[in-house]
Amino acid sequence: MCFLSAPQAQNVLRVKKASLKIRVCQLVQQGQGRGPCRVSTWTDGQICSIAAQLCNLGECFTHSDPVSSPVTVTVSPPKTPRTCGRSPGVGVFKDNCCKREILALQIYCRNESRGCVEQLTLGHLLVHLKNDCQFEELACVRPDCKEKVLRKDLRDHVEKACKYREATCSHCKSQVPMITLQKHEDTECPCVVVSCPHKCSVQTLLRSELSAHLSECVNAPSTCSFKRYGCIFQGTNQQIKAHEASSAVQHVNLLKEWSNSLEKKVSLLQNESVEKNKSIQSLHNQICSFEIEIERQKEMLRNNESKILHLQRVIDSQAEKLKELDKEIRPFRQNWEEADSMKSSVESLQNRVTELESVDKSAGQAARNTGLLESQLSRHDQMLSVHDIRLADMDLRFQVLETASYNGVLIWKIRDYKRRKQEAVMGKTLSLYSQPFYTGYFGYKMCARVYLNGDGMGKGTHLSLFFVIMRGEYDALLPWPFKQKVTLMLMDQGSSRRHLGDAFKPDPNSSSFKKPTGEMNIASGCPVFVAQTVLENGTYIKDDTIFIKVIVDTSDLPDP
Repeated sequence: MCFLSAPQAQNVLRVKKASLKIRVCQLVQQGQGRGPCRVSTWTDGQICSIAAQLCNLGECFTHSDPVSSPVTVTVSPPKTPRTCGRSPGVGVFKDNCCKREILALQIYCRNESRGCVEQLTLGHLLVHLKNDCQFEELACVRPDCKEKVLRKDLRDHVEKACKYREATCSHCKSQVPMITLQKHEDTECPCVVVSCPHKCSVQTLLRSELSAHLSECVNAPSTCSFKRYGCIFQGTNQQIKAHEASSAVQHVNLLKEWSNSLEKKVSLLQNESVEKNKSIQSLHNQICSFEIEIERQKEMLRNNESKILHLQRVIDSQAEKLKELDKEIRPFRQNWEEADSMKSSVESLQNRVTELESVDKSAGQAARNTGLLESQLSRHDQMLSVHDIRLADMDLRFQVLETASYNGVLIWKIRDYKRRKQEAVMGKTLSLYSQPFYTGYFGYKMCARVYLNGDGMGKGTHLSLFFVIMRGEYDALLPWPFKQKVTLMLMDQGSSRRHLGDAFKPDPNSSSFKKPTGEMNIASGCPVFVAQTVLENGTYIKDDTIFIKVIVDTSDLPDP
């Protein structure tokens, strides 16, 4: 950065004041002059823009010593902006002194070419153009007139030359625009004297009286008043009067014919009315019969609904009885299996006895001990039967314990689906029970029950799946009724794993979820769990085996 002394700064200012060029940069590019152009060629917007933005430009504005004559302003084309020695980022301030010097320059009025010889400062130019300049173009004060005239000629234009100035009609003395005066006199003025267009004896009358005269003019064309009855005579009003006076008989005949035609139409309408009344009566009778039939059908529907409800109650009661019978038959079925095992044991003992008898025949001493051996064998048979029963019970308990689940999830594998399905269809084995599973080691005891051929509404068409609450060892410590969410699911054995499932929340008022008083409660679930066509045509059966999954929500189950 360099510093100038006071004499050096005065020399710089003197050199700057020696030039009278003003760099306006991009404010008045409309000038685009290569040589000098006058301020008088600038528009109002350019002058306002110069005055408003003068101090915001990054250029230097100076002028020479004061002059008394008008000046010529040079508009230089834009160049690379200069910053007057200021570094970027330094704020630019308004030079009010330079602004005052610019606005004090003497200029010509922009309407000099039209005759204005006024010389004034740049700051007073807008006020001069708006209020005083007699050569400024102004619009006519009448809104319909689009002409522009000089301010000095505006009064003469408004009073004498404007096409939309008010003029007085010479006939009716009303005020109308000059441009429409001729049309007003030719077609609208009610005081203009006109002649009858039918060339009657009345030669002159006012336009306002013409319509009344035409209704009475003897030469006006008209038609006979009996035209609606068939008279086709046409002529002037005078001829019509003569025709009506001379053709009374003809008009009476026309009236007679018209009256006869009306009578025929009335008779025809009466006949049509009678026919329509008959059809309306027939339709009314049909509607009445339909209403009676509808009432009868409604009564039959109500009777059928009551019968259906009664049958539904009977079916529900029979279903309950069948479930109770199934519970009662189950112990007999187990006894039958035990009897079969005992029978096989007795047969084996009988074979042994037969062998012993054959041996006793060869020994006399053995023959004497046959009775003793038979009693011993009988005792052994009884002991073997007891042991077989205990072994079977232990084996069953071992299988149950081996497959039991204690996290509320059951995965039930059912083999030989086709055979078991056929047994269900034939009525041999309607349903299957799964092994028990638990919500915890000390939780609820549960199992699943499936009808491969369906039950209730799904019989023959669907697989029915139910959830059963069983009597457990720790029921006294658990909350009742059972309230846990239950999800029933048929597992998809294909790669897509699109399992079919349904979930429900137990009804606390249902006996199926109360504390069991017998071995198990009544099953609850989905009679139409999955259609047999969907089950057998998908990937839910593989190697003649299906998998059923039951999930009991134990997340909110309290500890016993």
